[in-house]
Amino acid sequence: MKLKEVQQILDAEVLCGEDCLEREVTTCFACDLISEMLLYVKPQSLLITSLINAHVIHTAQVMDASGVIFVGGKKPDEGVIRNSAMNNVPLLTTPHPIFECCGLLFTNGIEGDKKNPLGRD
Repeated sequence: MKLKEVQQILDAEVLCGEDCLEREVTTCFACDLISEMLLYVKPQSLLITSLINAHVIHTAQVMDASGVIFVGGKKPDEGVIRNSAMNNVPLLTTPHPIFECCGLLFTNGIEGDKKNPLGRD
């Protein structure tokens, strides 16, 4: 699925990265802990979070995420948006809460990463 389709499914507003909406999204990861993002997110995953700080953008860069969705209508400040645009990380915001976002994406074919990096069942 393309990021543009995710935007439509989640009624999301693009904050930056309009030119990146053709990126492929195959999995997503919803979380508000940077440490878990770094541990579990695989490249090209979509990050879904209510965190709106610069650390999320840096994490998305490090993990080569396809983009970041902010839930609950949250928007980061202009400095975070500019930094994200300079680093080619698309940012979107949706009025939906995190649980609804995951449900909407799952019913439309996006899944979480089934591989557990800790080797636990």
